[in-house]
Parts: sequence; C-alpha cells; structure tokens
Amino acid sequence: MNVELALYSAQAKTSLGRVHPEPSEPTNSGRNPFQRDRDRILHCAAFRRLEYKTQVFLNHEGDDFRTRLTHSLEVAQIGRAIARRLQLNEDLVEAISLAHDLGHTPFGHAGQDALNACMHQHDGFEHNLQSLWVVDELEERYPTFNGLNLSYETREGILKHVSRKNIRIHQNWLGALADRFENNLQPSLEAQLANIADEVAYSNHDIDDGIRSGLLEMDSLNDTELWNSRRHIVLKLYPNLEGRRLRHEVIRHMLHVLIDDLVNHSKLLIAQYHPKSIDDVRHLPPLISFSDGMQHQVVELKSFLFKNLYRHPRVVDVTHEAATQINFMFSFFLENPREIPAHFRVQDINHPHRRIAHYIAGMTDRFARSEFMRFAT
Repeated sequence: MNVELALYSAQAKTSLGRVHPEPSEPTNSGRNPFQRDRDRILHCAAFRRLEYKTQVFLNHEGDDFRTRLTHSLEVAQIGRAIARRLQLNEDLVEAISLAHDLGHTPFGHAGQDALNACMHQHDGFEHNLQSLWVVDELEERYPTFNGLNLSYETREGILKHVSRKNIRIHQNWLGALADRFENNLQPSLEAQLANIADEVAYSNHDIDDGIRSGLLEMDSLNDTELWNSRRHIVLKLYPNLEGRRLRHEVIRHMLHVLIDDLVNHSKLLIAQYHPKSIDDVRHLPPLISFSDGMQHQVVELKSFLFKNLYRHPRVVDVTHEAATQINFMFSFFLENPREIPAHFRVQDINHPHRRIAHYIAGMTDRFARSEFMRFAT
C-alpha cells in the first residue's frame, strides 16, 4: 500500500543530490534516489561484515545472539513501521537504518573505546563519522569515485553526532553536513526517526539476549516500569505464560507501547509546530520524540541495562580482552605498516594512524581475533 507523504517529509524529487553527479535512473527502473541508496548499502562489503560484528555478546558466544547486521535489520523494520504511520519517507528511513552502524569496530563498544584511546592524539575515533567515512571514501565499487556516493539526506542521517573538533578538521569534506551542526539545525524527520528506532531496537533485543545468556534474571526486570507494566498486562491475558513465551510476549508489548507513544507524541509536536516542508523541520526543535512519561521509562530501562548487562563482570572481562587485542594491533601496525593490505596502505598516506584506524574498524570480530593471534604469537 502506497502512503502519501506529508509535506514535511523528505521528498526524493527534491533531494539535495549526491557529491558526485550521476545520471538519473531510467524512468522504468522503479527506483527513487533513496531506494538506490538502500540498494547500494545492502550490496556493499561493509554491510556484509556486520554479520560478524558484536552487538553486546561476541560473535563466537552463541548463534542466537544479535549481531550488528541483525540489529540493523530490526532498526530498519521498526523505522519503516513508524514512518508509515507518520507519512514519512520509508525508503530514506530504511537506508539510514541499514547504514547507521557501518563504521562500528569489532568487539562492540569496547573496540570503539579502545580505538578512540589509540587515536587520542590523532583526532580520536567516532563511529558515526566512521560510518560516513565508509560510505563516502572507504568502499571501492565504482570506476569514477570512492565510496557509495549516497544522497545528502542519507548521509545526513548516518552522521547523527560529530564532535566540534572533527567538524572543524573535516569542514571541506563534510560541507553542508557540517553547516547543520554549526548552525544548530535539525536533520530530517526521517533521520530523527532512524535515531530513535535504533534506541528502541537495541533496548528491547538486549533484554532478550541478556535473559537468553543467563546474565539477566527475568524477574529482576520487574524493577523497571516499562517491563513490569507490560508483564502485568500479558499475565492478565495469559495467566499461565512463563519462560521464553512470556519473555517474547512482554517484549512484543513493550515494542508496541513504545511505538504507539512515539507516533502519538510526534503527531502532537508536528501539529503544534505545523511544518510545511523539510526546510521548516530543520529550523524547529526535534519533532520525533517520546512523551515525557515514556521517556522517563526509557531512561530507567537503559540505566538498568547499563548496570546489570553492559557492565556485567562477564561482559566486562570479555570486552577488556577485546580492547587489549585492539591496542596490540594498533601498535603492531604502526611498527609494521607493510602488514596492512596494499589497498589500505595507499589510503590517508600522510596520516598513518587514521589509516590503521580505518583498517581495524573494518575488521570483523573473528578476523580481528585471528590477526591478533597471528601477530602476537
């Protein structure tokens, strides 16, 4: 079913275009620019590597745990469902959602933190900026330009956050993307939505993976309002439900209430500010958000997961080991640059530290581990 887009949505026909001009798609192709972006992302090597990159649990710890790839697919599904109800551009939301983690390192946040520490004296490491680097420069698929040459609107959504320092350093590269941050403008509603869909996805599937792993006790979640309120509703409907079925049903109800609240509150904000175009959206406060009451529950749940899952001793021990491996490889490649593949040695030739960060960030968990074992023994 085709949904008529609202005036304030991102329209493919008025896209700000690509860095490198390309011929338009033939009219019989059936693809608009944002669908073209999505297809390029799906076919790129960095997207395939997400299958073997950690979300919370390292890839070798179990076949049923989420990876960066399955997480990105869940974000895209949630994002499209919400976009449809808000009359936003589903194709753009999907493209942003699928690309938002392309720059993530192996070993999850521990790998990112370790690589950032290695790059402390060399402008740091930010995974949002790295994702943009992937689609703008690091992918090598086309004969006349680096990267995927995505639309401005998709690139804007990928670069959710960036430090002021890196805005100044990369002003020429970022161009209009930097102007948005410098002028305190908002991204499209589609970009705002993809950002929140990311939070909705990982908060809920991390509960599922945490319980499945045995690191979280299901009853301990009763201390959070979002879980406990949905659990009561589920048990009224199914008094004898327990175990896996109870877990899945409560999470399903949580997703529904989060999405309903987000849609309803965002509609109220849109009606209040009444944007008539994407340009209006850019000059207004964020319009895609939860109600205050729901936001409180979301923050409470995140705090619970941080304390009880992300900082669980087993997770910390494993990620500490992973960080040690990142630190070793970074130092090793600085001393032995010819161990880096030839096509990476020609990138950022005057910035060897950045070149190494690009190389390590693109590794999967298992490849990073095998390289560490190869060079450390």
